[in-house]
Amino acid sequence: MTSQSDKPAGRSPLRYFDIVRLYNESSLGVKILVGMIIGGVIGLLLGERATAVRPIGDLFIRLLLMAAIPLVFFNLAAGITSLKNIGVLSRFGVRTVGYYLCTTTMALALGLLITHWFKPGVGMQLTQSVDGGFGEVPAVGQIVLDLFPANVFRAFAEGNVAQVVVFSLFIGIATLLLPSEPRAKIEDGISVAAQLFRKLVDVILKFGPIGVGALAAVTIGEHGEKIFGPLAKFIGSVWFAQALMVLFYSVILLTISRRNPLRWLKKTSSLYATTAATCSSLASLVVAMDIAEKYLKIPRSVFSFTLPLGAQLNKDGTSIMLAAVLLFTAQAAGVEFTLTEQITIVLIGLLLSEGSGGIPGGGLVIALIFVEAFNLPVEVAGIVAGIYRLIDMGSTTVNVMSDLVWTTVLSDIEKRSGNS
Repeated sequence: MTSQSDKPAGRSPLRYFDIVRLYNESSLGVKILVGMIIGGVIGLLLGERATAVRPIGDLFIRLLLMAAIPLVFFNLAAGITSLKNIGVLSRFGVRTVGYYLCTTTMALALGLLITHWFKPGVGMQLTQSVDGGFGEVPAVGQIVLDLFPANVFRAFAEGNVAQVVVFSLFIGIATLLLPSEPRAKIEDGISVAAQLFRKLVDVILKFGPIGVGALAAVTIGEHGEKIFGPLAKFIGSVWFAQALMVLFYSVILLTISRRNPLRWLKKTSSLYATTAATCSSLASLVVAMDIAEKYLKIPRSVFSFTLPLGAQLNKDGTSIMLAAVLLFTAQAAGVEFTLTEQITIVLIGLLLSEGSGGIPGGGLVIALIFVEAFNLPVEVAGIVAGIYRLIDMGSTTVNVMSDLVWTTVLSDIEKRSGNS
């Protein structure tokens, strides 16, 4: 007779050590996605008790921000100094700024159009009041002046990305104008410093799955139930407009860059777990640079220029949110805008979107200023602020995705023209 032990073994269930091995062999993007899913499940199960892990998520954001400012400075400077001459810099600059202005304008118009179609504010009762004094719409001259640091050390200390970017641009341009021998020395030094901070990012991202998981648990624990409340229509309209922007980026990748959008999204997937979890374009910048270099194989001279600049100038997701909040408030207050007023909304929104700072919650303050600028009731803040993080997740994702799409397109254009 055949003993029990001699019988063919059936398919054994996946063992604990197999799961650990599979996880360890997975890419960083998969690990972060797993962390986000686990965190979301914990948030659903524990509800607001999941906020106990908030310090872990906050620590992850702080570590990313710690590396972000010097990373922006040295990578942008390294990217510029690696260019052949000022003419290449001018070509990059004109194309990049032109793209950012066009997509931001389109995002504002799309936010108005979709919110007008969904009409989330019609019938909404604004019952919660919020103190005023959120600021004034800045003049164009003041916005331009504020880009230039009076004290570069203060700009670094305060984390003023716009001023750090401008200072880095000037350092890079000045280096290009130096004689060859000192230029080579400075270029080597800046390149080494850029490598150092990219390595620091690699170290920080080892903590990514835990940090993103904690942020997901807190977000779902705090706001999960509110998705199904009366603001679901407003959140849905914003997310729908942002999804249309993603579709637009896919068309750009397919037609101009001649890339498969689905494959591109797969390569960049770990970035969107970070953007949704941190809600910070600045914190996500370090991950975007890492992906551009390692997974998309984009030249450093391109992504070191376009990504830091985009983190400050290109705010497509935030622009959709600004337009949606304004029109949502107008609908709730029974106010209708003429076509001329809507054009004005787009122009002012284009200016204000540059001031959201790339930090979590920065766009909400700008939205309140936007609402006040058109003499609408700021009571909307008491409603939108409660679910803002849910909107900011999509805003940050679209902001950073747009930067990375253009970085890819510019790189491919340069390759086809034989410039890289």
